[in-house]
Amino acid sequence: MVSVPETDVLKAANGSAPGLLARERTIAGPRFNRWLVPPAALAIHLSIGMAYGFSVFWLPMSKLLANADAACANLGFWAQLFTTSCNWSVASVNHVFETFIAVLGISAAIWGGWLEHAGPRKAGFYAALCWGGGLIVGGIGVKLHQLWLVYLGCGILGGIGLGLGYIAPVSSLIKWFPDRRGLATGFAIMGFGGGAMIGAPIAVALIQKFTADGVPGVAGALACLGVIYLIAMAAGAFGFRVPPAGWKPLGWTAPAQSSNKLITHRHVHLDKAWKTPQFWLIWLVLCLNVTAGIGVISMASPMLQDVFGGRLLGLDANAALDAGQKAAIAAAAAGLVGLVSLFNSLGRIIWASASDYLGRKLTYFLFFALGIVLYCALPTLGHVGLAGLFVVAVCIILSMYGGGFSTVPAYLADIFGTQMVGAIHGRLLTAWSVAGVVGPFLIAAVREAQLNAGVAKNLVYDRTLYILAALLLVGMVCNFLVKPVKEDHHMTDEDLARERALQHESSTTSATAEAAARGAFGAVGAVAWLLVGIPFLIGLWIAVQKATPLFH
Repeated sequence: MVSVPETDVLKAANGSAPGLLARERTIAGPRFNRWLVPPAALAIHLSIGMAYGFSVFWLPMSKLLANADAACANLGFWAQLFTTSCNWSVASVNHVFETFIAVLGISAAIWGGWLEHAGPRKAGFYAALCWGGGLIVGGIGVKLHQLWLVYLGCGILGGIGLGLGYIAPVSSLIKWFPDRRGLATGFAIMGFGGGAMIGAPIAVALIQKFTADGVPGVAGALACLGVIYLIAMAAGAFGFRVPPAGWKPLGWTAPAQSSNKLITHRHVHLDKAWKTPQFWLIWLVLCLNVTAGIGVISMASPMLQDVFGGRLLGLDANAALDAGQKAAIAAAAAGLVGLVSLFNSLGRIIWASASDYLGRKLTYFLFFALGIVLYCALPTLGHVGLAGLFVVAVCIILSMYGGGFSTVPAYLADIFGTQMVGAIHGRLLTAWSVAGVVGPFLIAAVREAQLNAGVAKNLVYDRTLYILAALLLVGMVCNFLVKPVKEDHHMTDEDLARERALQHESSTTSATAEAAARGAFGAVGAVAWLLVGIPFLIGLWIAVQKATPLFH
């Protein structure tokens, strides 16, 4: 139970009580425990993390019409948006993923500043409406066989839900955990990496459940997932609380300014932050790390099959394969996809937590230095047939891909302060949008050029991996150039007081702040963690099971 802040009581007495979603209604009272905030964030991120599992829909969505028009073979993308008599191609529906990733970054950038004033509850609830509602609209589009409606629902509305949901918890978590910024953001963003481990198997089961007369049950699966995620995300949104101004953990004292010059004790406004060299350097750091990681994610399964082929079964590399052997190789590659999901998720909490001790700049240096070594080593490991080491290298690479996402909010808080870190993080996520579109395009183009040049399939990835390593080298240079923000970019005391007033915060530490969030964890905390922990552990178990064929 959370007590109602004094400001709410006064407004109620004047007949102007804030609405249920207002930020004032989320200010924590003395019986609230800060460890109740991470499960609220996880409820949202585990839901929107299904974005990574959307590939389970592509093939079924291309087989919705059993008696498609014979003239559909050469139908272009724009015609497919409106046709009701032709099946959609896998390529045409696959662009839904690029759409909602692009809209994610754009919406986070547009509404990041609004979120700081509106609070995480309102942003999280709107995210639930957009993501859950977008999937329902997408399901209706599948039912009516209108691809444009799928793009509107899953791509546009869903992308807005992704953007709002992704950044909604960040600012609050960083303020609740000034002593463990990396750990706090790692918990939430780990959910985004692990959402597909839970959602993809559910989606597959729902498609099978709603399949009738040979028509895959994509429409019903999307609608059901939309309802499930809307409820889960709304519950998470109402679980959010923000600390009173001036709150800090009991017994914790902020480290001295001189202990780490990159960690500021001041604050930079969004309007100035995005104009600084530091912002754009970190933007490039994230963009290049994500581009390289997406390159490996997008080609992990085919790369393993093309590079090793029959050697995965102990056969000669050039041996002819029968149908059963090809199926066994495909199962092993699918196992790698399971491991990719696992390490993408776990890397987010492990690396972000480690950054609390290593520092954010050193952590990113490790991402780039170790990444360059591993990307350059992958071709050699493939040439000599060391499949086990190849898989280990890919898993480490994907842990650092996930770690880059979870470490960057704490990096921004170190550089720009905590007051507007959610809005700054939202603006920075445009780097993800760029990487999400450019990365797969770059990888596909290089691979196609290699194949057209007559390069053997087992060698076609070498140049791509070396290009990705070069991108990481550029990212390392950008990370090296990150320095503390100049003093004149910091908010004055008057600016800070004005910003806190917009967020309905007092500009000074109050008795409420001193007493807030000292409550016991209790049964509510245990139930909250079980509700998000059990599905996540089930997802981990499924991912491990998928990976077992890789080791047989």
